[in-house]
Amino acid sequence: MNSPNTSAELLKELRIDRKTPAPQPGSRRGLWIALIAAAVVLLAALAAWAMLGRSKAIEVRTAPTVALGNGGASASVLDASGYVVARRMATVSAKITGKVKDILIEEGMVVEADQVMATLDPIDANASRALAAAQLQAARSQAGSIQAQLLEADANARRLDTLVRQQLVSQSQFEQAVAQRDSLRAQLVTSQRNAQVAADQLRIADLGLDNTVVRAPFAGVVIAKAAQPGEIVSPLSAGGGFTRTGIGTIVDMDSLEVEVEVNESFIGRVQPKMPVQATLNAYPDWQIPGEVIAIIPTADRSKATVKVRVALNVKDPRIVPDMGVRVSFLEAAKPQQAEQPKGVRAPAAAVFERDGSQRAFVVTEEDIAELRTLKVAGKLGDDVHVSEGLAPGEAVVLDPPAELTNGAKVKLAEE
Repeated sequence: MNSPNTSAELLKELRIDRKTPAPQPGSRRGLWIALIAAAVVLLAALAAWAMLGRSKAIEVRTAPTVALGNGGASASVLDASGYVVARRMATVSAKITGKVKDILIEEGMVVEADQVMATLDPIDANASRALAAAQLQAARSQAGSIQAQLLEADANARRLDTLVRQQLVSQSQFEQAVAQRDSLRAQLVTSQRNAQVAADQLRIADLGLDNTVVRAPFAGVVIAKAAQPGEIVSPLSAGGGFTRTGIGTIVDMDSLEVEVEVNESFIGRVQPKMPVQATLNAYPDWQIPGEVIAIIPTADRSKATVKVRVALNVKDPRIVPDMGVRVSFLEAAKPQQAEQPKGVRAPAAAVFERDGSQRAFVVTEEDIAELRTLKVAGKLGDDVHVSEGLAPGEAVVLDPPAELTNGAKVKLAEE
């Protein structure tokens, strides 16, 4: 059992000291509120700074530099994008309106010239041909009957001619026989012409029957199948969406070429018969040689571009219409020289003079304008030869604005 002194000491330990100040929980809570408010203000300031930084981005136009000094190889003077197109492509349709009976093509099928692609229901064409054949037969029968009558009338006229000379018959009888003979001759000519017209109508009916067969106009590959058996097809659009205007579309793969649109500011670099190097977007490692066919002598005022036709020197089944392609226009190959030019070709509009030196702005991957000091070796047409200060493929600013400075944020101008 515990002593009284021990119990008294235990009771003293349990006593609450009123003089010691209790901790105030509200002060720590206020500290957290202040920290949160400061963080919110900091985030708002960062967001405002980011938006302000984006709004201050200077809009510029750029162009890539092109490497020089490739020895005997051809250097690219211009790059452009385009598409593979077919110069010979046709959506085949029937010459007459009719119901499709059979479709003999499928997408990807190779067809030859005059190969049957589809047939229409020939019931009406067969009826028209049968009627024309019957009319021809009737006209020929009538001509035969009149010819027989003419033979009899001619013999009768000759006999009466002899009798009238012997004064055995009257002159009027002879004249009547001659008139009948001449009338039958005229009827025979008319019936023969009617028979010829009936024969022509039969040939037209045969053409109508042949028009129920749809044939390929040239050899190619079917890229679209537009109709199905039982549908109505017509060479003219009729009946709203219930009438087809074509059977299928075929493409002559040997007529494939590339069409590119070149900015009119750089069209002077392109010449007919100029060598090119095409790269399909689907096969970036495959470089296809070619040459410029023609420069279409008109410009698109809405896009400020000129269309250029490019021939591909390689025929390959991997090349199909509407493929995207990148075309590099090349300089003519030059013989190997002892000393080759070094550096890059840059647009003259990107080079300016500042502080007694030739300068240019280069746009980095972070969209920052970087001021470079250049060493210009000379002019190359509308461009300049920069021997030092620029690397191939870098984007330089064209006609840099006066407010553009080193390290400034830039953005590309929309075409």
